Amino acid sequence: MTALPPLQSPLVGSPSEAADTSRLSTRENLTRAAQQFESLFIHQMLKSARAAKLDDGLFDSEALNQFQDMQDAKLSETMAVHTPMGIGKALADFLAKNRPDLKGGGAK
Repeated sequence: MTALPPLQSPLVGSPSEAADTSRLSTRENLTRAAQQFESLFIHQMLKSARAAKLDDGLFDSEALNQFQDMQDAKLSETMAVHTPMGIGKALADFLAKNRPDLKGGGAK
């Protein structure tokens, strides 16, 4: 049995020296991340609403639950892009506040 090499931290050297910060350099990437966060937030809301089970489902099954979860995930992605709640925009604006190079072009 061979020994595994030790895991290396994503931070190299000092704590302020990150391995890859190129993805943080554009407003487009920040906007995309904010949309993904909003999509995740909406998906969790839908999942919680379905967990409330206000009715006794006649056709409840694991397959139906899995399909509804996939449907909710796609719906939340679509909602985050086309009819956002504003959480993603607020997050992107907050994160860009101290970065003058990212201030322009707010999230949709």
